[in-house]
Amino acid sequence: MTTIQREQTNQRMSKIVKHGDTVYLCGQVGIAGESVADQTKEALRRVEALLNEAGSDKHHMLQVLVWLADMADFQEMNEVWDNWMPEGDAPARACGEAKLARPELKVELIVTAALKDTQ
Repeated sequence: MTTIQREQTNQRMSKIVKHGDTVYLCGQVGIAGESVADQTKEALRRVEALLNEAGSDKHHMLQVLVWLADMADFQEMNEVWDNWMPEGDAPARACGEAKLARPELKVELIVTAALKDTQ
């Protein structure tokens, strides 16, 4: 049986969970009240930091689920995403509209990735 490793864990959640060669991150958001672009940039910065801590990076993302508080912000979020994502390494991705944890939040990213030493 493969071991499950949890990092940055509290009673509610772990920021990183590793199982086998797969890394799961808790949802990442930006700074409440900022623009969709700025929240997306901050969420991506946080994703990148957690992936690096876990032994992965954005080139090894397998799937990303994007939740927007309003689908009218889809294009603004995508402009930031497209500038951040290396060409040829795009993960499987889905985007939907959802009521987020606080009304000031506009975007949340949920990431699954492979460890760097696996393909």
